[in-house]
Amino acid sequence: MAHIELRGVSKSFGGAAALRNVSLDIADGQFFVLLGETGAGKTTTLRVIAGLEKPEAGQVLIDGQDVTRWGAAERDVALVLQHYSLYPRYTVRQNLEFPLRSPIRPTTEAEIAARIERVSNTLRITHLLDRKTDRLSGGEMQRVSIGRAIVRTPQVFLMDEPLSALDAKLREALRAELKDLQISLGQTFLFVTHDQVEAMSMGDRIGVLNRGSLVQVGTPHEIYRDPCNSFVARAVGAPAINLVPGRMAGGTATLGDGLALPHPGGAEADGRGLIFGVRPEDLQISAGSPAGARVNDVENHGVEKIVTMTAGAHRLRATVPVTLKLAVGDQVRFGWDAARVVLFDAASGRSLRHGG
Repeated sequence: MAHIELRGVSKSFGGAAALRNVSLDIADGQFFVLLGETGAGKTTTLRVIAGLEKPEAGQVLIDGQDVTRWGAAERDVALVLQHYSLYPRYTVRQNLEFPLRSPIRPTTEAEIAARIERVSNTLRITHLLDRKTDRLSGGEMQRVSIGRAIVRTPQVFLMDEPLSALDAKLREALRAELKDLQISLGQTFLFVTHDQVEAMSMGDRIGVLNRGSLVQVGTPHEIYRDPCNSFVARAVGAPAINLVPGRMAGGTATLGDGLALPHPGGAEADGRGLIFGVRPEDLQISAGSPAGARVNDVENHGVEKIVTMTAGAHRLRATVPVTLKLAVGDQVRFGWDAARVVLFDAASGRSLRHGG
């Protein structure tokens, strides 16, 4: 197990900043997820920790030891990539043996056999050990790739979007298996992804990256319910959060076109330009609610419906029970759970709770 710390790390490529003064603390034995769009700096962060890239500024510490100038082989970390990086002419057993035959960390034949047996049982790939990897399915190859990482019990597991090439059902199954594996091993995992479902379902803590800057770190609940700005609010949640411009005055939120909803607000909110962040599950459709809208679309997801509706100039999405009967063109009344509405400053996009 290992505690990972980045202190003010910056990295550029050809004059373009990939990381900007990133400071990050990943606790020993934690499953930490870095979430961000393509180009946000996720892979660069991972490669800096792995020792595959050297930062221009800042420090990388593993268990309190400064490893910034150490090479990748000295850091004892395991890297699992989106593309499996297996040797196609080798069997599964030979692929698993390969990292154990390194001259840097020699391992006895008995220990190699014991580790392969343990890992293959854990990942349920024992029946594949004598098969060539070019005859495996995508899910089997990813299990072998993970097995090759864990077979030598490194200090840290670094995973760069390892599930993104798989189909949806297999991704869902492997998400649960990876989380169970991390819990059983009790080791530190850093997992980078652009998929907010992966981040929310797997991470003990999540760090949200935007254009090389670490915007917010928190538990999945904190990131979802208390985003520090509108970017983070948009980064998590499916369906996406509703972000509606407006103003507050005297306990009423005015959203334009005569659309008004009650909101207790506060003195710091009155009179200023705001963006109201409302999760779809916090909009309620019911007779007698304060605002009116027209239904544009109804998606039936089995246990719930996602309703898209137009209120004035605004298009909103609400999550409602599947038993609620609605059709396109219906006129409905709706309200919101004011206690759960997040207020963002219109100019900066920052949450008022976070000093916006």
